[in-house]
Amino acid sequence: MAVTAKDITELRQRTQAGMLDCKNALEATNGDMQKAAEWLREKGMASAAKKEGRIAAEGKVESYVHLGGKIGVLVECNCETDFVAKSEAFTEFVHNIALQIAASKPLYVSEEEADPKQLEAERKIYTAQVQNEGKPANVVERIVEGKIKKYLQEVCLLDQVYFRDGTKTINEYLKETIGKIGEKITIRRFVRYEMGEGLQKKEENFAEEIQKQIDKQKNK
Repeated sequence: MAVTAKDITELRQRTQAGMLDCKNALEATNGDMQKAAEWLREKGMASAAKKEGRIAAEGKVESYVHLGGKIGVLVECNCETDFVAKSEAFTEFVHNIALQIAASKPLYVSEEEADPKQLEAERKIYTAQVQNEGKPANVVERIVEGKIKKYLQEVCLLDQVYFRDGTKTINEYLKETIGKIGEKITIRRFVRYEMGEGLQKKEENFAEEIQKQIDKQKNK
């Protein structure tokens, strides 16, 4: 099947890959748009794997504030050169990661950073829940481990589903970006603030407030 310029443009719009890569992907998959997109994704991941041993000491710290100052994020992403750090593609990537953190509340960048004590506490809670459901003893551990895996997918940034594309994780998005940019990229660290988080908030008693207003009017 002949690959047309229209096909290449459409695939580029869908994947943001380079024109030549899109052409090669369509030729390799006989013009199948979906398979070509998958081919590009696999190519990007393979390219990322080759760059894992490189040093990434340049990069950018991105800030993002949402909901009129209710949520704030700082994230540091690294790359290999100052040239890439200033590029539009890298800047867009870092910004999207900041948005992901604001929206999805991760606690860690990766599973390796997860607090063992917190995991053990979660495991005890899940074990008690499963046992209370009357599950057979021989399946309790398997169910609990499944719940732990789901918990890690929720709290580890790299394991979270990318908010702009529900078909991929942040780790897959990272590897695709590495393939496009051609340098090693890492998400090093982040901090997320949510106003009032961890504080005991005052509970409003509207009936009591109304009564106070009535009493004030009577005393005038």
